[in-house]
Amino acid sequence: MNDRPSEIPPPKLITALRRYNLLPAIVFLPTRRKCDEAASDVAADRSQKADPDRQMLRQEIYDRYAEENPEVRRHKHRKILVSAGIAAHHAGHIPAWKLLIEKMMSAGLLNAIFATSTVAAGVDFPARTVVITNADTRGNDGWRSLQASELQQMTGRAGRRGKDNVGFAVLAPGQFQNPKKIAELLKAPPDPLQSKFRATYTSLLNLLDAFGSFDMVREIAEKSFAFRDTARQIDKLKKEREKRISQIEKQITESGFGFSTDELRGFERLLSARNRLHERLPATRMELRHAWLKENVTKGRVVTQGKSSRRLYLILNAHGENISAMRDDGQGTSFALGRVNRVYEKKYGLHDAAVEQAFLDVYDETNPPLEEPKVSHKDTDTDDAEALLDTAIEGLLPAGLSEEQKQPAREFLWKTWKDAEYLHETARDISVLKDDIWLPFEKKARVLDHFGYLDFLREVVTESGEWLADLRVDRPLLVGEALRQGIFDEIDYKQMAGVMASVASDADRNYGDLYLSDQLLDSLNQFEQVIYDVAGIEWKNGVEPVEEINYSAAAAAERWAGGTGWDELVQRTKAEEGDLVRLLSRTGEALFQIAHLADSNPKAAEIARQTAEIILREPVR
Repeated sequence: MNDRPSEIPPPKLITALRRYNLLPAIVFLPTRRKCDEAASDVAADRSQKADPDRQMLRQEIYDRYAEENPEVRRHKHRKILVSAGIAAHHAGHIPAWKLLIEKMMSAGLLNAIFATSTVAAGVDFPARTVVITNADTRGNDGWRSLQASELQQMTGRAGRRGKDNVGFAVLAPGQFQNPKKIAELLKAPPDPLQSKFRATYTSLLNLLDAFGSFDMVREIAEKSFAFRDTARQIDKLKKEREKRISQIEKQITESGFGFSTDELRGFERLLSARNRLHERLPATRMELRHAWLKENVTKGRVVTQGKSSRRLYLILNAHGENISAMRDDGQGTSFALGRVNRVYEKKYGLHDAAVEQAFLDVYDETNPPLEEPKVSHKDTDTDDAEALLDTAIEGLLPAGLSEEQKQPAREFLWKTWKDAEYLHETARDISVLKDDIWLPFEKKARVLDHFGYLDFLREVVTESGEWLADLRVDRPLLVGEALRQGIFDEIDYKQMAGVMASVASDADRNYGDLYLSDQLLDSLNQFEQVIYDVAGIEWKNGVEPVEEINYSAAAAAERWAGGTGWDELVQRTKAEEGDLVRLLSRTGEALFQIAHLADSNPKAAEIARQTAEIILREPVR
């Protein structure tokens, strides 16, 4: 049995709000469909109070607005808006319609707006009352709880400046309402700000071009708001490390032995190496071989695997027991460390020429296999290494000390080695944290180096990289490679619109089942090859490849560029008008970005400019 209260029908809700003088109101509903249905239900309710004077003012505003924005004349809610003073407001409506709603609400001519929660952050028109119907909201990834900042933005719309002494927030009952949760969110502090700064191809190119070195890019990234938490950890570790250094230096002064901080660190490193010799000596050939493999199977080395040992593999990455490698036929693969048979001596880079040379050297027998250790040698080797370390440790003692004086000096080294170990571990932790910030940039830098947009070794942006840095589009590397390969030089404006829409759209957004022309399919096939080539290099360098392109968006944009009317496009795609406007606007913006590249890509730039002008016609502006 469900004991949750049922939802109040929208007409009854508006009637109750009017009875208590709580209009105008913004009623937040979880979905676009519910907003549209609620507006229609209230407008159809004959018990709602009419106001002829305000209706006449709404009609006048609507008529004047429609002269400049004729697309609102065909909106399905135009009569509801004028006659009842009720409207729905969400991303599914065209921008011109939403602006009309905002104008009328700001003028005090509407009784209620039914809106999704996103309207709270996107516009600034207050009401006397806001109504919260759900403790949950629907995002791109499905249902989730409202966040504190979202609820505060929603309730912040309650109360009109100069008209209301106080604003009201009403919790309407419903199946997914949770008053306790809402109360907690209202008292909660705002959610932490989330930086949008990311290690992107264009951000890296622009930073490197502006500041001239990876060190400067790294320093700027470390200071960015996006990494504030990591920066705080680094600062905390640095302060603790400096404090410990001061303590060590004080101990050194008091001891009178004249050691330096570096000598104490040297003792700690030597002692750690000595201890590792005793931590776990491999007792069997299998253990010995496994330890040897972990030490020698590293990035850039060629190995074989399995018993046959016929195929060669170039190591791309080695993480614990997992190996990522490229086969000698160019295919990527992964296997367990224990599968490795032979390990060859030389190490190679991972660029194309070095990869080919790595395999050739094995075939030509100029890269010999490493000799594996034997169990019978391990004790002697360990004893020799230990003797060397003991000698090095003794060498740290001040010269000229007698045997009697050496003992307290040794005791001092042992007394302070934990402090020295702390310094080493802290330095390592700081380095790891800094690498977490820089590593995404470095991976993308290596991808850009492969395609010639920057020179990794010289740390400079190339001529191609300079125009790619100016390309403010989604997935700039894909578009840049398509431009360099001339894919956009010979296509017409319909194919140009389709390809760019496939990139500009969200991958999971559906724009119907329209057919693509053969010409557009050919262009998209060429673009898919670019995606495949780029993804292969990204994968090798540890960069997550981009999502697939959107074929339904491509078909919709091709039809629109080809002259299909707006009403027909909406009907054929079965998409909401606001979604179509957003798709075509983003496509037009991306096309104008390419149009700005007239110096470096003149043919594609001219086609893009013409296509953008066609795409951005009413109601897309």
